[in-house]
Amino acid sequence: MTATLTPPQAPAGVPAPPRRPWRARRPNWLGGLGAGAWLVLVGVPLYFLAVTSVRASGDYLADGPTAPPTELTAENYVTVLTSEFPRYFLNNVLVTAACVAIVLTLALPAAYAIVRSRSRLVSGAFSVLLLGLAVPAQAVIVPLYLMITQLRLYDSLLAIILPTAAFALPLSVVVLTSSLRDVPAELYEAATIDGAGPVRALFSLVLPLSRPGLATVGIFTALQAWNGFLFPLVLTQDPAVRVLTLGLWDFQGQYGTNVPLVTAAVTLSLVPLLAVYLLGRRFLLAGLTAGAGK
Repeated sequence: MTATLTPPQAPAGVPAPPRRPWRARRPNWLGGLGAGAWLVLVGVPLYFLAVTSVRASGDYLADGPTAPPTELTAENYVTVLTSEFPRYFLNNVLVTAACVAIVLTLALPAAYAIVRSRSRLVSGAFSVLLLGLAVPAQAVIVPLYLMITQLRLYDSLLAIILPTAAFALPLSVVVLTSSLRDVPAELYEAATIDGAGPVRALFSLVLPLSRPGLATVGIFTALQAWNGFLFPLVLTQDPAVRVLTLGLWDFQGQYGTNVPLVTAAVTLSLVPLLAVYLLGRRFLLAGLTAGAGK
């Protein structure tokens, strides 16, 4: 008499785990090729910057731009740090920090009002604000120049900060509005029942729940302010208020074909952006996908 072995059955009332289709287990070769191509596109410029910045100018001219360095040198970084680069760097930090502070301070209450208010005035203001997404800075640079000169702000950091923050506000409000729409209405009702007014609900409920959206807005505003070129070029002229983008431009003109020196300055200017991204990348994806399920 032979016994037959039967596979173990799931307990009664517990559904068996669904089987994944065979197609879902196949590797995604197309996605892998695309990711590899993107890695090459991003990695080659970073490799060029990192390698060239630690090479002597003579080695760069003799061996070519992509050859590995035969001898490492920190002379390029020493030259950059002993020039006017620290002043440009400090001005960039001030402009970026001020723009991020202004945008976060104004965008969050505006998004909260758009989500919670049923007033036609607020809806109309939001529609007008969305027009800012369609207006490029180049189209209004002449009237903007006249306004800055009339306000006697020309050749100051405020001449860079105010327009940069203004052009970052429309997209910031849109991102935060999508983020706040994911907050359940029951939470607002519970805050109202507990006696919280609009201001208290903003700080005790909305602010903690909108951290991913705030991180996304802060990172994008920082990128826009840090890499801004048009407003510093048109609205400033004094070397004392020059920012990194103009400073690197003059740096290249001053040192001519000394490419390793220029790449050392560019590498130093990239360090804060990489640090901000690494610190906020966890919230960045959550902020970008906010409102996707609505």
